Amino acid sequence: MNDWMIWFVLTGAALIAEIFSGTFYLLMLAIGLSAGGLAALAGLSNAVQLVIAAIIGIGATVALRRNKLGKQEKRDTSRDPNVNLDIGHAIEIQDWHTHSDRTHTARAMYRGAMWDVQLEHSSQPDAGIFTIIEIRGSTLIVKNKSS
Repeated sequence: MNDWMIWFVLTGAALIAEIFSGTFYLLMLAIGLSAGGLAALAGLSNAVQLVIAAIIGIGATVALRRNKLGKQEKRDTSRDPNVNLDIGHAIEIQDWHTHSDRTHTARAMYRGAMWDVQLEHSSQPDAGIFTIIEIRGSTLIVKNKSS
C-alpha cells in the first residue's frame, strides 16, 4: 500500500470516529492527516509528511480551541428555555406567603399538578399572572408578568 493511501485511510478512520464522538477535535486531526496524505502524493519524504501532518493537525486544533466552537459554555440549565420548555410560560398566583427571611412562596396549579412557587427577589408579591424564569427541582421561580 502506498504512503498516501495509508494517510487517507487514517483520515477516514478519524472522520468515522468523529461522527461517533461528537467533538470537532478529531475533525481537526483528520485535516492534519489529510495534509500528510497530500504531502505523500507530492512525493515528500516520510519525515516531512509526519511534520506537515503534525503541524497542520496541531494548528487546526489550536485554532478550534481559540474559536467559540471549541469552548464549552457553562449554562445554568435551570434558566435555559432550550432545556426547560416551561420557562417563559405564564402562571397565575392567587396569594403569597411571606417568610421571616423576606422570601415569598405559594402553591399553584400548573400543567395539572400543584407546584411550589417562589417569587424572584425583585418582584412584587401581588396576586395575578407571573412568568416562570427558572425551575429548581419542583419549585418554579417566577417574576411579575409586567417586568
